[in-house]
Amino acid sequence: MTARIILLVTSPRLPAGLLTAAAWDAVRQFPVFAGAESEQSDALRHAGVQVTVIDPDPERLLAELMDNAAVVWVSGPAGDQDFARQMGLRLTRDPSLAELELMYGSWDPPGARLLDAVAVMDRLASPGGDPWKRAQTHRTLAQYMLEEAYEAFDAIESDDLDTLREELGDVLLQVVLHARMAEEIPDGGAWGIDDVAGGLVDKMIRRNPHVFAGAEVADIEEITANWERIKKAEKSRDSVLDGIAFSQPALSLAAKILQRAERAGLGVPLPAGDDLGPALLRVVAEARAAGVDAEAELRRATLTYADEVRSAELKNVGPAE
Repeated sequence: MTARIILLVTSPRLPAGLLTAAAWDAVRQFPVFAGAESEQSDALRHAGVQVTVIDPDPERLLAELMDNAAVVWVSGPAGDQDFARQMGLRLTRDPSLAELELMYGSWDPPGARLLDAVAVMDRLASPGGDPWKRAQTHRTLAQYMLEEAYEAFDAIESDDLDTLREELGDVLLQVVLHARMAEEIPDGGAWGIDDVAGGLVDKMIRRNPHVFAGAEVADIEEITANWERIKKAEKSRDSVLDGIAFSQPALSLAAKILQRAERAGLGVPLPAGDDLGPALLRVVAEARAAGVDAEAELRRATLTYADEVRSAELKNVGPAE
């Protein structure tokens, strides 16, 4: 029977020792080696598995197969790819020496790279990290939150999914940075990214009882009504306008206020007069009645005009001097 070299690869983003049953069977049945000490080797020893640290040399590990049907190589956090490549080349030259088996003892869970994002931001925002980030406040960063959100919006409007992926990363950077900064709030007011994520999880579960609590719903309209009812109970707001972001662009702000007033059944008349402000508000109201997004329509028309401006510029450019 051909001897085996089992390359055991594990996720560095999961707790050490959290392995599959097959991985535990392998490390308990065969000699175990590693190229360096790690949390994984410590966890294995704590569970009674002997781990021998040796130089990551294919010939040395092959020598350990003389008296064993198999040996296990516990890869380090980075995967020991160079060692695995060298071992693969060695066995390609002489396949009779052993079979190389890749065994996954654990996998990255969905969202694992979010842990990396948090760890990298912690490094950048800690003493010895990035001086610029350490000098910022929530107020100085506020403009970037808006800019990144608008850039993500542009990617959505352009149906550019590759750019959207990048821009969502920039939005996430702002979220992670703000949360990291909040950890250092004095006088017991500190919170961090886990508080942000925990609050989001609780909210999603609470506001979607048709998914998590077995609530019966007939259609999307009822789902929306449940969401608003639960939200209203959570916020204990005094006005239907509470919670509106009044810093948003004027057309979208007008549409949101009109929507809230209509939903509450408040028959507040629109302002009269020929001044520009009241006239624009009436245009937004007319657009809502027609099912049109005034903000999006103005944006689309403006971008079309911008293209025409660029075309006019190209036509007016004379020959290079």
